[in-house]
Amino acid sequence: MLVLSRAEDAPTADPGVEISNSGYTFIYAAYEHLVAYKGATTEVVPELAESWSVDDTNTVWTFKLAQGHKFDDGTPVDAAAVKFSFDRAMKLKAGPSDAFPVLKEVQVVDPGTVKFILSSQFAPFLSTMAVSGAAIINPKVMEHEKDGDMAKAWLAEHTAGSGAYKITSWERNQSVVLDRNEHYAGSTPALKQIVVRTVGEISARRLQLVNGDADIIEQVPVDQAAALKGDPNIVVESNPSLYVNYVYMNNKRPPLDDARVRQAISYAVDYKGIVDGIMQGQAEQMRGAVPDGMWAHDPNGFQYSYDVEKAKALLKEAGKSDIHLTYTFSQADTAWEPVGLALQANLADIGIKLDLQAVADTTKREMAASGNYDLAPGAWTPDFADPYMFMNYWFDPDRMGGPGNRAFYNNPKVAGLVREAASIIDQPKREQLYLEAQKLSTQDAPYLYLMQKNDIFARRAVVKGYVYNPMLIQVYNFATMSKSE
Repeated sequence: MLVLSRAEDAPTADPGVEISNSGYTFIYAAYEHLVAYKGATTEVVPELAESWSVDDTNTVWTFKLAQGHKFDDGTPVDAAAVKFSFDRAMKLKAGPSDAFPVLKEVQVVDPGTVKFILSSQFAPFLSTMAVSGAAIINPKVMEHEKDGDMAKAWLAEHTAGSGAYKITSWERNQSVVLDRNEHYAGSTPALKQIVVRTVGEISARRLQLVNGDADIIEQVPVDQAAALKGDPNIVVESNPSLYVNYVYMNNKRPPLDDARVRQAISYAVDYKGIVDGIMQGQAEQMRGAVPDGMWAHDPNGFQYSYDVEKAKALLKEAGKSDIHLTYTFSQADTAWEPVGLALQANLADIGIKLDLQAVADTTKREMAASGNYDLAPGAWTPDFADPYMFMNYWFDPDRMGGPGNRAFYNNPKVAGLVREAASIIDQPKREQLYLEAQKLSTQDAPYLYLMQKNDIFARRAVVKGYVYNPMLIQVYNFATMSKSE
């Protein structure tokens, strides 16, 4: 048995609904996809599909399914199940469906062949087949449908996949148990059972790890990670990632609807103090929306610096004073509260009063999605290896709120650039469009670009076989992991 201890319970395990990494932990353990990320890379390789092809128009993709894959009830995975899964995601219209913006239709050619018809070219299409929302679900879940919910309530705490594990119990805010799927087509996993416990306090999680009551603990602050490094029984994983921490600024709520106020806030922040102090160097200041390590990142792009006088001048130019804002955060990321305290002190220097409001993470998400906030911290990791995951989610006005544009930012020129970049296949041309969109959007300062963080968690040394993939934060390759004790 492997025990994973984390700060908060996942909202749901439904691939058609879930958009948080904590939920992806379960989805990737219990479901398979047509393709999967290869080891530690962003390259995709066959999983449920054994091969695929695309026509000359780049709008019709055909997948041949591998034989022998079965759902956890023994039902074979077939083309009808693939069609059901995507039809369901598109009908639910929740966050995961946003990964398939030009999906027009899924057709069953025969039991082993499925065809995807796109309304236009979409360069990242193959990569999107590896995202959480592309998980293939057993159509029999419809036996659990209630009031037309397409089994959403049931799938929130159950699974119906062909992956290595299945959820066998879920006690809200306490623990989730996953047992091996006896019908899994791959090699029998060494780990019989995975238990994911919700333990709010990092001190309690750390004690569990030291005592051997937990095998992996998440959301480890950098100071705690440094202390754990001295224990020979513990391995601290600190991996360069595409994980960013930024702050949504509500562009539709005065005075944040004035770009000069947002620019002033951006100049008021001591970024180096946050990176060196709060993160102890385990991060770097962001430079535009696309992170370092992904194509279309601009290493020479404009970056806000700590300049109090410039910030004051911008507020004066905007004619704004006596500004009172609220920073709404949760404990889902241990950096968010100390970042809030740092922002509170920084903004006080330019005459802005900032209150800190702590809420549950589900509440914070709801408030951000509905625009019921002033400032709120966010964390973002890409689901597929393409700058689309940042540029089109953060800046397209059609994705305001929950889907990604949580700043409620609307610049028609930027929107046009990112939409064009998404509609063509030519990567050099796409890169130029994304670079131009970054330049314009950074000037507008819709978000406070804080830092690109290392992914940090701690595990006991007896846990073997973990493979880090920058696309899969809080996702573990449980099926190929083991414990040596």
